[in-house]
Amino acid sequence: MSIPALTPTLLHPAADLPTLVLGPSLGTGSLALWGPAVPYLKDHFQLVAWDLPGHGESAPSTADFSMAELAAGVISMIKALETDGVINPAAPLFYAGVSVGGATALQLANDFPGAFAGLSAICSAAKIGTPAGWEERAELVAKAGTPVVLTGSAERWFAPGFIEANPVISTDLLHNLQDADRFAYAHVCRALAGYDLSEALASMPDPILAIAGAHDAVCPPSDAQFIADNAPHARAATIDTVAHLAPAEDPEATAALLVEFFASVTAEKTA
Repeated sequence: MSIPALTPTLLHPAADLPTLVLGPSLGTGSLALWGPAVPYLKDHFQLVAWDLPGHGESAPSTADFSMAELAAGVISMIKALETDGVINPAAPLFYAGVSVGGATALQLANDFPGAFAGLSAICSAAKIGTPAGWEERAELVAKAGTPVVLTGSAERWFAPGFIEANPVISTDLLHNLQDADRFAYAHVCRALAGYDLSEALASMPDPILAIAGAHDAVCPPSDAQFIADNAPHARAATIDTVAHLAPAEDPEATAALLVEFFASVTAEKTA
């Protein structure tokens, strides 16, 4: 096990604004997933996205890692950006991630409380799927490559009619999956196999917004509500128009929830 090296992408430089760190979903690159939301977020935040190992700009991992080690990799990336002057350590720092990126939000809240002024877990859960299911997918993809899960992912990722109405966005995301390193993808699957923060939510002190997609069969709205019911400073919201990739499917609605939530967190801290 090892802490993976993660490559950040500066989607919108604005050193005078709070920084929002954006996390990915398994099989996607940060640009394809979060790019559609940038126009709705850029007036409020500097935007820094990161890619999973073997996805987008990040090099493939060479060994298995846990979700705790993935979260530690995010912290290491942020510290490097602070050292380089990209992130102002005196300014508010927020985090929002999708699916495994949302699980990383909860892992960060658990392992590094106070590192972020607020976090959002989008289309995610305190426990996703089953250990056996993730181990089976890891073995399958390591042997056959990511194209073997392309059809199933397309069915789970998008709300009905989205692919037909948005061929460019959906095709870009599916190409991300097809191009992902199969062994690194398997490493992420194994990290999710060992991930379960259901019992830890009660001890997470950070403000958390759990956003669900009404059409999400992977992490349904009940998963977001579970987070809100069990973490002391969490709340839940549902976007009626999306399934599992909210920032790409309905970027305006996703951004509006994030902007409102992080503004309320800032207001509470300064009151």
